[in-house]
Amino acid sequence: MMASTTSATAAAGAFAAAKTRGSAAACPRVAAGGRRRSGVVQCDAGVAAQAQAVAKAASVAALEQFKISADRYMKERSSIAVIGLSVHTAPVEMREKLAVAEELWPRAISELTNLNHIEEAAVLSTCNRMEIYVVALSWNRGIREVVDWMSKKSGIPASELRDHLFMLRDSDATRHLFEVSAGLDSLVLGEGQILAQVKQVVRSGQNSGGLGKNIDRMFKDAITAGKRVRCETNISSGAVSVSSAAVELALMKLPKSECLSARMLLIGAGKMGKLVIKHLIAKGCKKVVVVNRSVERVDAIREEMKDIEIVYRPLTEMYEAAADADVVFTSTASETPLFTKENAEALPAISDAMGGVRLFIDISVPRNVSACVSDVGHARVYNVDDLKEVVEANKEDRLRKAMEAQTIITQELKRFEAWRDSLETVPTIKKLRSYADRIRASELEKCLQKIGQDALTKKMKRSIEELSTGIVNKLLHGPLQHLRCDGSDSRTLDETLENMHALNRMFSLDTEKAIIEQKIKAKVEKAQN
Repeated sequence: MMASTTSATAAAGAFAAAKTRGSAAACPRVAAGGRRRSGVVQCDAGVAAQAQAVAKAASVAALEQFKISADRYMKERSSIAVIGLSVHTAPVEMREKLAVAEELWPRAISELTNLNHIEEAAVLSTCNRMEIYVVALSWNRGIREVVDWMSKKSGIPASELRDHLFMLRDSDATRHLFEVSAGLDSLVLGEGQILAQVKQVVRSGQNSGGLGKNIDRMFKDAITAGKRVRCETNISSGAVSVSSAAVELALMKLPKSECLSARMLLIGAGKMGKLVIKHLIAKGCKKVVVVNRSVERVDAIREEMKDIEIVYRPLTEMYEAAADADVVFTSTASETPLFTKENAEALPAISDAMGGVRLFIDISVPRNVSACVSDVGHARVYNVDDLKEVVEANKEDRLRKAMEAQTIITQELKRFEAWRDSLETVPTIKKLRSYADRIRASELEKCLQKIGQDALTKKMKRSIEELSTGIVNKLLHGPLQHLRCDGSDSRTLDETLENMHALNRMFSLDTEKAIIEQKIKAKVEKAQN
């Protein structure tokens, strides 16, 4: 059930007000013409104390404002959401503006989790997609904050972004990630590179400490789903990657009689570049020129792939190498185009035997070759979006294989949702134990006062305390056992959740409200810092 818009607005307004007041109050003397020395505002201890008091008051006010609306707000459980765009929804021109380099994923996660209504976040950015996975305190406000963040990062107006974005919630969002990991949402069905990229999200998050409990578990389960689909179905048999589709496209555009004699150039010897070479070998190509920043990576590929002649050219000789090539594959992380219209115009014409056209197959995002290169009479540019022509060839077979994989996806989805549901009992367990310990400590204190501190030795006091603790532990053992569940059995899980709600009512634990208050308090304190 969705939270009342009015209540959510009031709560969010309080958070924003607290954040604004906290930063404005940091040194009130600036607004009143406070003095500066060497560009540094000088605040005396009294003003600093006043600022701290104002900030604290703002934090309390925000929390109190939230409590007023918490009864309705807490009915909206924290949502798992995915907001993104892919090769299916947006052109490469838009995707490249939103692309986030792998080394910048931790920074992006930090910025996203600093948003008022976002608890956890992860970024999956590849040549075919840019997707943001979050756990949001509020669906509507969380989505709005993420879209605004994407708009600010890319420079694309939010209204324009929304025309291409997809937004999925909870089980739909989780299912989408599992399908992505299994290669079911890829342009090339069953391609293996996306599973490696999902794994990299987890590794990056572990190294930076950026992934939260829910997102981390969801991505790990997605990896499991991806592995099972590939092992238990034949979805990977005959499957091609983006790199192999690029090779296939190049051969489709070349005259059939000249395919194997075409001069091939690869710019970039990373993972995708290496796969390009692998598939050129599979097609019978005997020589490829590789332009790369360093020779070491090319040497390693040459050592691994003995069935093709690999000629290395440094990056400084890129245009000379392109002049001698009929087909140019580009796969680098450059954020600016390597080939513009002017560069292409400067290259010599291609022989009529090769169709009179130099082919640029660009599988990079951001793109390495400007679209305007196609305006040059003897050049044609194809990017990742143009690979659809290759993929559409066996559409019926792709759909049949996807249906087989959905059974596994559904099994893994149920397992993840059961695990997430089982987490609901953890706060109740903590709250019930805390409630019992408070009563025990209070009654123990009363007992010791009646007996008199001097009448008891240390050993006697310790024995009485152990007695009280033992009684509480034995009384709690039964209820706590009925709150523990690993989520593997749906019937047991349902019973566990019923027990949880019953204990919440019996002991007035008000767990859900306490959790929301704790989360919002943490957000307000983070904003103050």
